[in-house]
Amino acid sequence: MTQSVFRFGTPLLIILFALWMITDAPEKSPATITQAEESGQTQTSKHHLATFAGGCFWCMEPAFDKVDGVISTTSGYTGGRTKNPTYEQVKTGRTGHIESMQVRFDPDRVSYDSLVSLLWHNVDPTQANGQFCDHGNQYRTVIFSHDEKQEKVAKSTRTRVGQELGKPIETQIMKAGKFYPAEEYHQNYYKKNPTKYKFYRWKCGRDAQLDAVWGKKARQP
Repeated sequence: MTQSVFRFGTPLLIILFALWMITDAPEKSPATITQAEESGQTQTSKHHLATFAGGCFWCMEPAFDKVDGVISTTSGYTGGRTKNPTYEQVKTGRTGHIESMQVRFDPDRVSYDSLVSLLWHNVDPTQANGQFCDHGNQYRTVIFSHDEKQEKVAKSTRTRVGQELGKPIETQIMKAGKFYPAEEYHQNYYKKNPTKYKFYRWKCGRDAQLDAVWGKKARQP
């Protein structure tokens, strides 16, 4: 009897222990883990990802870097076909990739809704095929959703923005895919080259157009 219990009980205990380990493991949410693994970026389950395209990625980082709860911003390329694209390739408009920015944030300190609102007020969503002085599909505006919740927020706010501005909204909503960080010299460009950055932003007419579109809401959350 003792031998029988040992022979059949041990495998049963192993199976029960394995099931306990599976059910007790922390759940991975699509926005926090899956996309991070796909993009090759390391993050904890506490941090979520948001990915936006708003024209030149140099000009997108500053507004988001100021937000309490944003852990980091990364300029990069996504949405296209070419693997490991370079800036020289993307700027031709033939890779399908879009200049984008990936935001890592703490949802306990800042909501995804707030980040999307900040995006809207930093772009001209009525402009097609580019942003400000940068023209071409590689500069178009896109909200890349990492899960169904983000997609729902993106769609509902796009409808609201269209009603507010009274014009067709050209900003697309796409499912997030592989994100390729841009070359190091593009990261935090506004900090590394403040004079060149300010001149480019002024010459491109970004702030003047934002003011014309959004008024007092321009560049605000």
